[in-house]
Amino acid sequence: MNSTSEFSDNVVYRGSRVSMALRKVRLASGKEIQREVVLHPGAVIILPILADGRVVLIKNVRHTVGESLWELPAGTLESGEDPAHCARRELEEETGYHAAEMRPLGWFYTSPGILTEKMYAFIATDLTSGPQALEENENISVQPMPISEVIELIQSNDIVDGKTIAVVLRYVVPMKTAAH
Repeated sequence: MNSTSEFSDNVVYRGSRVSMALRKVRLASGKEIQREVVLHPGAVIILPILADGRVVLIKNVRHTVGESLWELPAGTLESGEDPAHCARRELEEETGYHAAEMRPLGWFYTSPGILTEKMYAFIATDLTSGPQALEENENISVQPMPISEVIELIQSNDIVDGKTIAVVLRYVVPMKTAAH
């Protein structure tokens, strides 16, 4: 590791979901440098699996990139919110599905070179269909499809959302549980 955990933040922007900071970082050599960091409260992503094995994907209009993207449902944690609670809330809001079972599938950093976002992944099963509860700024359609199709969409570069690719990979290639 090239830097120590010693750093200080100078927040230069506070938004409704994220803040931007200039972070001073002390390198192992003792030299101090400055990095631009987006401070994020964390998020969840959900892999909803229907009883017949299909995965519930969403087609999400992403204004930031000017495209509609195939994604797994996901959302930002509220202050102090338990990730499992957030996962249930986001699943219901974005897809209309309620999960009787929500299992953790690990966590990862989405873009640690610039962003502090820690994303918690869950598998949702024993699903019951209901109405979506979209926020005013959301334009999301729901599309269940076999996992084989999801993998084909990733391989053909039709799924380009990094968090979705990461969670599908984590699901189809299970993590080792034995100590190294």
